[in-house]
Amino acid sequence: MKIYLVGGAVRDKLLNYPVYDKDWVVVGATPQEMIEHKYKPVGSDFPVFIHPTSGEEYALARTERKSGKGYSGFQYHASPDVTLEEDLSRRDLTINAMAQSDDGQIFDPYGGQKDLTSKILRHVSPAFSEDPLRVLRVARFAARYAHLGFTLASETLGLMQDISASDELEHLTRERVWQEMERALGETSPLIFFQVLHDTHALNTLFPRFALLIGSQEAASLQKSFSKSTSKAVRFASLSSLCFMNETDPESELRNFCQQLKTPNHYRDLAAHVRKAIIALHQWKVSNAEQKLSLIQALDLLRRPERISPILEACQLLSLALYQEKLETEKLEALLTKLKGINPQELIKKGYKGAALGSELKRLQLEMCQD
Repeated sequence: MKIYLVGGAVRDKLLNYPVYDKDWVVVGATPQEMIEHKYKPVGSDFPVFIHPTSGEEYALARTERKSGKGYSGFQYHASPDVTLEEDLSRRDLTINAMAQSDDGQIFDPYGGQKDLTSKILRHVSPAFSEDPLRVLRVARFAARYAHLGFTLASETLGLMQDISASDELEHLTRERVWQEMERALGETSPLIFFQVLHDTHALNTLFPRFALLIGSQEAASLQKSFSKSTSKAVRFASLSSLCFMNETDPESELRNFCQQLKTPNHYRDLAAHVRKAIIALHQWKVSNAEQKLSLIQALDLLRRPERISPILEACQLLSLALYQEKLETEKLEALLTKLKGINPQELIKKGYKGAALGSELKRLQLEMCQD
């Protein structure tokens, strides 16, 4: 039984990138042997085990055969006679098809180190075309390493275009598509993710609305403004808002889009709030008290103060991209502090109740919004 570190951990070590997750492949072992060594079996499709102390995943070396549509349409074969080279041959890119032994020796049967040096994203074998999810994965890797100068091999681009021309992308679940997009949003150059999907003719199938980002100077400006601390939710909210600027009912369209995409609720809500807020905040200087209070109430900022920070962050990014102007968000934040100082209990003590209480409360709020 031999154990090798494989995949992304080996790649990122060679790139001097931080390694967060380690995956291991075990050659020459049976499931029973793994159990005898106290590994905990998990997974139903093929034998994967959890290390008894590190909690890391160890998979038996395996081969696969296409048996249906989509990324889950495969039959796997794992046995002690499957070689390391055979296991690595089923991986997507050469830079992900390397292994490292416990003595540090790199096993690289498909030229991954050469492609790292040449900064090329290249498929391992023609079997690449059997898994439509690889269109999204490769686009995500392009977004991760574009700033280092990595480009997509022309022959790999061709295979991705072939996948897009088939019906395979339609068999990907919305949840899995969103998962890849969410991960891409956190990469250094998220727009490259959409650009590669555009180049491979997959964007209109997977994210048709985001075709509006291709070639957009505003989107490029947004990406330059993203920092490592900019959350994926803020990135999504600002980028998606660009795609819904000219709709007659942008908030409804945006919510429908998020529903189709199966985004988590906090992504959807933040995107809708930012789309509602951006123009109002840009016009804050010339807004009257009613308009200011209306925005605050529409965003429910008095009851949900935790919303304000990500909304303002995304709107600030958008304002710089759209109008080349920084928002004076301090005025809104100061106003919210003042509005929170209104104590309804004090008004009740003064004899206000029912509709009269509501009217007096709004009068005080509007009075503060006039400053």
